[in-house]
Amino acid sequence: MASMKEHALSWIEENKNRLVKISDQIWEYAELGLIEFKSSSLLADELEKAGFKVERGIAGMPTAFVATWGESKPVIGIMGEYDALPGLSQKKVPYKEPLDPGKPGHGCGHNIHGTTGMAAAIAVKKAMEKNHIKGTIKFFGCPAEENFSGKVFMVRDGYFNGLDAVISHHPGSMNSANLKSCLALNSVKFSFYGKAAHAGGSPDQGRSALDAVELMDVGVNFMREHVIQDARIHYMIEKGGDQPNIVPDYARSWYYVRAPERDQVEYIYKWVLEIAEGAAKMTRTKLKYELIGGLYNIIPNRTICETIVSNMREIGTPKYSDEELRFAEEIAKSIPPEMKLEQLRKSKRPGWEKLVDKLIDDEVPDPWGEGDVSHGSTDVADVSWQAPAVEFNTATWVLGTPGHSWQNVAQSGVGLGHKSLIFAAKVMAATAIDLLTDEDLLKRAKEEHKRRLSGKKYRCPIPPDAKPPLDIWEKSAK
Repeated sequence: MASMKEHALSWIEENKNRLVKISDQIWEYAELGLIEFKSSSLLADELEKAGFKVERGIAGMPTAFVATWGESKPVIGIMGEYDALPGLSQKKVPYKEPLDPGKPGHGCGHNIHGTTGMAAAIAVKKAMEKNHIKGTIKFFGCPAEENFSGKVFMVRDGYFNGLDAVISHHPGSMNSANLKSCLALNSVKFSFYGKAAHAGGSPDQGRSALDAVELMDVGVNFMREHVIQDARIHYMIEKGGDQPNIVPDYARSWYYVRAPERDQVEYIYKWVLEIAEGAAKMTRTKLKYELIGGLYNIIPNRTICETIVSNMREIGTPKYSDEELRFAEEIAKSIPPEMKLEQLRKSKRPGWEKLVDKLIDDEVPDPWGEGDVSHGSTDVADVSWQAPAVEFNTATWVLGTPGHSWQNVAQSGVGLGHKSLIFAAKVMAATAIDLLTDEDLLKRAKEEHKRRLSGKKYRCPIPPDAKPPLDIWEKSAK
């Protein structure tokens, strides 16, 4: 279906200025998870204008949507995200300078993420019309990946049912479709309720909720020695009192508990709950805890990864202007060489040593990482339990760029990010067309998915009556 791919890629090339403008607009909006009203509307409106049927406000989230075009099988899903990160406001300059101090910024490049998926979906639709191809394309507008795992609510409510395959793109420092899994996760908030008193005059009358938070932390830190090496537990204190001369009657902490498999997360999570209960008993405070979210580990798919890599090589990696390279060189000066070296080593990419002296990755390696586990977590994982799914990366940031940083924000809004955006949209469109038109390819992807699941069943990690925490930003401010 070479002509079909050519038609899709031509549409992206002809509309690249418009796509860059949309990505930059989302970059400027920089909206936090669950309140990405302008960003989600911008993408949904574009899809609607292109002929997609758009269902908005799905799974209890005003900023979640699904856009559908076509009929019959196969049904190919494309995902896009558009939430920003708190406190990462940054100008489009190669040195640290906030655009609006303390405000959010796109420190994970989700302005690009949402736009690539939207562009690919529309391009595939245009090519399907031109070539009279049957099938269905669904674009999933996915909010709150960074904090509240919006896709899990969408999975729980059945929006990813009936898909034959799913693809997604995420900005990165390498051009890759790798085979790593990730850590499953529970996100939980602990609230302790004590009794206020004068800390100097009558401390015996008080019961410190802050003491409970701190004792819980001590207990969890001692526990760390006795859990599996790949587990990760981290936390923050959201509320710890008002001033030193008042015994805090309320304190709240927020924990992430991560491990390679769901059952490992549940084992450690129960232990953490017991420690929290022990802290409440020691301080004679009352404990309430709230499971904010949960995630699974990724089920990789070599069949789709190899197809993505093939399309990357056929399309060719971006070429950069002198101005873009100068910007990249300035960004690189802010990254210590030892940090870059460690990032490359940690990637475990075959031949990573060759990249130590390179500025931008312009290679496309074979898929790698079979059996390895990335120590991050993503709600893409829960989707990967529903159908064969891959989220690939394209080089958006100079090699060594730390994640969730001002450097990410700056590069995601300039030429480096724009080139990655267009390249990724083309790769995604080409891969979707392969999955739509090659019955054998899709069959192999589905057989591999079934084999990797090996009979394991998905059980949604959040309760059936749990609702997205739409009031979270108000609650966190208290």
